Amino acid sequence: MRDGTHACVRDNMRVGPFSIRDDPPRSPRHAARNAGLVKHEHILLRPDPSRTVIRPFAPDYPDGFESGQSRVQQIAERVMELGAEDLDIELTRVKASLDERHRDVDDLLRRRFCEVAASLMIDRTVADDQQRLIGAYLSEEYAFEAAALFNPSVVLDPGQAPEALGTVRFIMSLRGIGEGHISSVTFRTGLWLASGEVVVDTPSETAIPPVIQLPEGADDSVTLCCDGSRDVSETVLFPVLARHRQGIEDLRLVRFSEDDGSTLYNGIFTAFDGAQARPELLTTGDFRSFEMRPLSGAAARAKGMALFPRRVGGRFAMLGRQDSESIWVHQSDRLLNWEGGGKVLQPRYPWEFVQLGNCGSPIEIEEGWLVITHGVGAVRNYCIGACLLDRSDPTKLLARTERPVLEPSVSERDGYVPNVVYSCGSLVRDRMLLLPFGVADNFATVATVSIDSLLASMG
Repeated sequence: MRDGTHACVRDNMRVGPFSIRDDPPRSPRHAARNAGLVKHEHILLRPDPSRTVIRPFAPDYPDGFESGQSRVQQIAERVMELGAEDLDIELTRVKASLDERHRDVDDLLRRRFCEVAASLMIDRTVADDQQRLIGAYLSEEYAFEAAALFNPSVVLDPGQAPEALGTVRFIMSLRGIGEGHISSVTFRTGLWLASGEVVVDTPSETAIPPVIQLPEGADDSVTLCCDGSRDVSETVLFPVLARHRQGIEDLRLVRFSEDDGSTLYNGIFTAFDGAQARPELLTTGDFRSFEMRPLSGAAARAKGMALFPRRVGGRFAMLGRQDSESIWVHQSDRLLNWEGGGKVLQPRYPWEFVQLGNCGSPIEIEEGWLVITHGVGAVRNYCIGACLLDRSDPTKLLARTERPVLEPSVSERDGYVPNVVYSCGSLVRDRMLLLPFGVADNFATVATVSIDSLLASMG
């Protein structure tokens, strides 16, 4: 195609053209540095409304309505007043619908009843079929990625050796948006083949709600267990606490290595309660059980924080955007508390005049810390660039891209939020970068970039 774009086709579906930075340059110098920098893979991850998860549903009366009973109490009593035949008919109908795309439905419904049983004033035994039907009335199917599926992050699979140079298996997190514009975290698995091809596995048709475990006392942490999942794509992390009520947004995953050689997967996400957006830490070792803990401190007040993959100089290190327009580096002796810090990258070029931020955790390479960045320019265009920080002192900037590495093309910029390309985390293997990214806050795709070419494009 003309105008410096490539069109990809997969399964008879056109993946629109994306700029690969070989558009007419402003100078021969820029042409030499940016031509053919990005290779787009034939991957298209679009939202799928058929993927649903069963989550709690608890109707209540509107403010100001006087009632002696909660609506949950009244619903439970109405179910218990049903005759045996009507009860059986309704329960059979509900199960026939849910069994089509969910496993262990009876256990899910019993668990939901147990979650509310303590609040019900019932003076007689509740039979198992009544428990399950009450649980059904207090549950709902939620299409967690019906509206959008975007802003991916990628890490090595827990069973994958980090030094592997051939085919590697990865796990990708994505931000799904469903009813009410509420964000959840969903996952995909895939292979980055030795040939360079990227394959994303077809996700399971089943999605499993996590079992919520709250600690005793005043601890703000919460543990979500997804042991019923048979593969990672069945795991869905949707809002479970008041501080997450309007969304769990933009998870930036990183495989974190401690000084003793042990590894965990840490990710910073934005918890949004409808009024405040605050960063939280998600931790997992196996993508089956996840702990969520809020960050504290003066530096932990901004969206888009990203943890370094190891301690630097014996301390934890984090990227942030505390002034809403520059990339900062913070260091701390405590993983959950962040103070101070300073700017390391400020807007300089037109494509980043409005705002700079990270597109995921720094990646350690021989030359230093490679940071994939985003810049916001005119007409609120989001583009992707990169910079290089000093390996021993990441507060020192060594180089940065003068032009975007990736930007929305004229032909592929439409979606929920136009003119946006954005990523939450990349992966490096043998001097190649695997860069998944979201388009227009709508869908996601994947590109690969040569590290050597990327460094050569920096000034």
